[in-house]
Amino acid sequence: MKFARRCKPGDKIPSSGKKVAIIGAGPAGLGAAGELICYGHEVHVYDMLPEPGGLLIFGIPEFRIPKEGVRKGVKELIELGVVFHLNTKVGEDVEFEKILNDFDAVLIATGTWKSRRLNIPGEDLEGVYHALEFIVDYHLHKYGYSEHAIKLKDRVLVIGGGLTAVDACYLARDAGAEEVYLIYRRTREFAPAGVREFNKLEENGFKIYELTQPIEFIGDDEGKLKYVKAIRMKLGEKDSSGRPRPVPIENSDFTIEVSAVLVAAGEIATPPFANEKYGIETTKWNTIKTDKEYKTTRKGVFAAGDVVSGPSLIGPALASGKKAALSVHKYLETGEWKWIE
Repeated sequence: MKFARRCKPGDKIPSSGKKVAIIGAGPAGLGAAGELICYGHEVHVYDMLPEPGGLLIFGIPEFRIPKEGVRKGVKELIELGVVFHLNTKVGEDVEFEKILNDFDAVLIATGTWKSRRLNIPGEDLEGVYHALEFIVDYHLHKYGYSEHAIKLKDRVLVIGGGLTAVDACYLARDAGAEEVYLIYRRTREFAPAGVREFNKLEENGFKIYELTQPIEFIGDDEGKLKYVKAIRMKLGEKDSSGRPRPVPIENSDFTIEVSAVLVAAGEIATPPFANEKYGIETTKWNTIKTDKEYKTTRKGVFAAGDVVSGPSLIGPALASGKKAALSVHKYLETGEWKWIE
């Protein structure tokens, strides 16, 4: 995967004398780094994980994105002069204020790393995991960065209808589950992952419960998950998403005995600060507010990728990082800062 398209290692690039910090080494951050280094800026990328790539490496299985291409693109960025600060979470390991003070411009590309909760009884029981955390944990162990790995067994239930839920099914089997069930509150025609992905799951031996919603996690006397209580649904009028609203069917609840649950109910944007600190406004979805040129409400600070848009696909995130880099470069050249609706 090529992140720098304007230049290649060995090219003579005049230095601008400007320093840019990028927070987040996922698709948006890497795309921006590839543009900014070719403009001659000194580029530093901060990331909480032990290897650049974000979800490209740790959140998406190999069968969807071969890691060799991602690592090759990162290696090229390093050869061009991009400096990576890994295992470094801005806001914890290094203060955001220090980043603001040490660099001429900052681009926030921290993505969506917080999982949504279902907010049903028993969600904190041992054996209830969030699918994204499970997938990241799986890859950290697989690539030798962690000795710990979540081990699964017997019957595992995955909750959700997106690609994270689908991928969690495959990886749950790899992690030791003998049976893996997927439950989704609508039908596959309305699932974010699409009909084809659901059909592939069934072809590979996974069982799918459509029009099914969990309503309670039930534990044993030791506080470990033992059952999932669910209810059948029917499709009602369209909701704000444009899809039919799932409506519970009265007296249709049932229980499933399980050893673990992987919840894939979506992710929430994760800026490297809280409560609109530093004069950077966020939205009610916790995404960072930007103008058309990816400028935030603080001069010199930009944002791109899923931390602005919410969960999206790799292509749009990568493209937004590259577009944001152009705005950063323009600002570094002119010093102009004007909000553009």
